[in-house]
Amino acid sequence: MKKNMITIITVIVVALVAFIGFGFYKSSELTNIQIVKSVTINGSKEEVFDMVRYLKNFPKWSPFLAQDPTQKYEVKGTDGTIGAQYHWDGNKGKDLGYQEIVKVDTFNFVGMKCDIQKPFVAKPTFDYTFKETQNGIEVTQDFKVESGKVDAFFMWLFGAKADMEKTNQQGLDLLKKVVEK
Repeated sequence: MKKNMITIITVIVVALVAFIGFGFYKSSELTNIQIVKSVTINGSKEEVFDMVRYLKNFPKWSPFLAQDPTQKYEVKGTDGTIGAQYHWDGNKGKDLGYQEIVKVDTFNFVGMKCDIQKPFVAKPTFDYTFKETQNGIEVTQDFKVESGKVDAFFMWLFGAKADMEKTNQQGLDLLKKVVEK
């Protein structure tokens, strides 16, 4: 019986080590995440651009506010200019951070960096480009975030990249809906 117990424990330990090893191998792909999403919006370039540029408009198309309608938010600085910030506190104090405009090229580009403090620490960036097409204004969102190996392991374990992709697409879909209303 003692020999069977040792065999069972050995199998469990080997399986656990294999799982963790595989997880860290797979998570190495998540230390640098880039998600690029686009949407074409029927509206003027100025209207679409201003909906993104002016942080006061973000609650109208924020996927995070759609997921947590009780979220508190505040715009600090001169809205629509470099240095303006959108601060949020949501999920009963479990989500906390801000995004800041870092670059503006009128009607063409808005660059933002985020400082997320809760539920985890991260500093992603969001770059938005605006292009006129025959079908409307194409908005492309380029999201980037870097993380350490341990954070990447947990992102792999819980499927965080798929959630990020879904949330980013939801935001662009809400942006389209608000402008085309």
